[in-house]
Amino acid sequence: MTQPDYFATSLLRKYNINGPRYTSYPTALEFTGNCPPDLLSQAAQASGRDLSLYVHLPFCHSLCYYCGCSKIITRHQDKADEYLDYLTKEARQQRHIGQHRPVRQLHLGGGSPSFLTSEQHTRLIAILQENFTFSDDAVLSIELDPRNVTKAYIRCLQKLGYTRASFGVQDVNYNVQQAINRVQSTQHIAELTEHARASGFTSINLDLIYGLPHQNCETFATTLAAAKALRPDRISLFSYAHLPERFAAQRKIKDEWLPPAPLKLALMKQAISSLTDAGYVMIGMDHFALPEDDLAIARDKGQLHRNFQGYTTGNELDLLGLGVTAISAVGNAYGQNPKQLKDYYLALDHGKPVISKGVALSKDDELRRAIIMSLMCNLHLDIEELETRFNVDFFRYFQDELQQFDRFVKDGIARIDRHQITISEHARLIIRVICMSFDAYLSHTHKMMRYSRVI
Repeated sequence: MTQPDYFATSLLRKYNINGPRYTSYPTALEFTGNCPPDLLSQAAQASGRDLSLYVHLPFCHSLCYYCGCSKIITRHQDKADEYLDYLTKEARQQRHIGQHRPVRQLHLGGGSPSFLTSEQHTRLIAILQENFTFSDDAVLSIELDPRNVTKAYIRCLQKLGYTRASFGVQDVNYNVQQAINRVQSTQHIAELTEHARASGFTSINLDLIYGLPHQNCETFATTLAAAKALRPDRISLFSYAHLPERFAAQRKIKDEWLPPAPLKLALMKQAISSLTDAGYVMIGMDHFALPEDDLAIARDKGQLHRNFQGYTTGNELDLLGLGVTAISAVGNAYGQNPKQLKDYYLALDHGKPVISKGVALSKDDELRRAIIMSLMCNLHLDIEELETRFNVDFFRYFQDELQQFDRFVKDGIARIDRHQITISEHARLIIRVICMSFDAYLSHTHKMMRYSRVI
């Protein structure tokens, strides 16, 4: 089958601008600290949907210089015990949100969730099960740093109910690994992957990053070959965003080590071509899955969803986040926990609602969110269904936005008629820019500079 041409030079050059990743709309930049303390409770009462739980484990044993995630570097294992004490308090505080609503998904991110020992992890699952009701078919997934994961740890996770694991590979070249302070064994990752499958894990994801220091097409070909040899069910391909002014650790990466823009684009092209040639289906703009994977099936059915963990199949679920910095998306509201551990602990010590900022969506927000998420996930918008659901005249309501959108039609990457909007398959890489046409919050230039480049 002929692969779409994602790499039209003129389009990529024209539309490679700063823009949101749209894991939410409005984005987290619009969250405010003056939201009501019972924001999520009110939203939950009006929603009634089943739950997806996200638990943020912030601790890491060592610092990866490229990382922009919220993390705490420590070798003191007892800090995790204290953190679990506070997760217990938060789970008890928030369990009313899950009342009569089963948990169908659990995802652990970080930081490094594998910072927890087997005993600590067993305690965490007990905390969650004590405060929330898990459905019999609940899917449990976890992000793992292979450097501190053993086969015995994999077996422990399987016994606790995990069936999905994501290993952070990033790059297998030693020079690249050394520059980002993440030296790890490719053979060890292969053995862990094989053991996870033998232990009953049904889905394995590998994370790869292009644009890292010292990468070139030859070395990245080795990384791609190593990833494909493991035949993971999914591969996440991320662009390294070098923002040393925001992330202090990135200052250890010298600008001259980074691939220049033309080479970074070549690395992205190389990865997409290599993975699609190997039979992977491109999901959204940065994920890949085997055709029989749930994500690929959801894509084919037009049922993909996007949340703070990326692309998912859980379109019908509310997301409840637990832990420092965690974000919840419940009904028509977003809420985020404190970003600093001391503030998170202080709120729980005083029995206060732990949410530190958030936003209740207006009807306009909900309408625009529906449009952006439909385009981000499925490259398609059913205009008639949208008009019925929100009781609006789409073309009158968005007459100004559609004038801006017309440039994509003229460039041949979008089609619009009375019934639907369809985005061309080869425009996947710039879908964020297309969605920006319907974003009501991008009028201020200073906000645009907070976002990374699309490519």
